[in-house]
Amino acid sequence: MIFLSTAKEDFLEKNIERIRGEIAKLNGSVQDVQALGLRAFARPLKKKDAGIYTRIRFSMEPANVNPLRARLKLNEDIFRAQIVCADMRKKLAPTPPAPVQAQA
Repeated sequence: MIFLSTAKEDFLEKNIERIRGEIAKLNGSVQDVQALGLRAFARPLKKKDAGIYTRIRFSMEPANVNPLRARLKLNEDIFRAQIVCADMRKKLAPTPPAPVQAQA
């Protein structure tokens, strides 16, 4: 999520708690919240040059993602929000390749 760069620390915490509440209302659970800090945009967006980036990892039923997305759009404090599905295959340990046996 990207919040406006004019947001203050306590303001961000309140918004993150509000988002946690929205996720909980939709039977989701938050695993991790990372504040990535203020970052400049590659080009101005809606007359803004920078935003405060935050990553929220959560789990939720796929059917509840669209209602969450709609609720996030109603929040005027969120500049942009993107929801992506984490690839769990990357979290699993890779299996070593089977040994090759040479035949003569």
